[in-house]
Amino acid sequence: MSGRQKALLGVLVVLLVALFVVAIGAGRDDRGDPGARHGLVDRLGALGGEQAAVDPATVSADCFEDPGRLVFSGSCELRVADPGGLRTLVLRSAARFTVTAPAPGDADLTIRDEVEPAADGTGAVAKIAVDEATEVGVRCPGLGSCTVVVVTS
Repeated sequence: MSGRQKALLGVLVVLLVALFVVAIGAGRDDRGDPGARHGLVDRLGALGGEQAAVDPATVSADCFEDPGRLVFSGSCELRVADPGGLRTLVLRSAARFTVTAPAPGDADLTIRDEVEPAADGTGAVAKIAVDEATEVGVRCPGLGSCTVVVVTS
């Protein structure tokens, strides 16, 4: 091992020890809540973790039979109010259905997905990323009636 490699290895070890000491010393005297999420964890979770669901009360449609329950033949347009950040619109149905929605952010792209019921009998679930007020199209195959529910998980 050359002198340069030894120096680099030494710097790496010092850096790791320093990070460990900072991590241990950054704690508080109280035991805290292990389920709570704070600061950096919230920011990291927002990068790739599960996003909060759209509140069903902020979704409207002409095909609503009950709040959060869509009953239609053919297709229905949902209007989602601005959620104030990136959220997930979750739609469930016992039968197959198709969802069409604009991609979040500045992407000039429309997403279309045909959702099939799961093999375990839990039904079909579509999760659509929403970051601003938008319209989402829901289409039911065939000529019969279709029921889709807006849920939070």
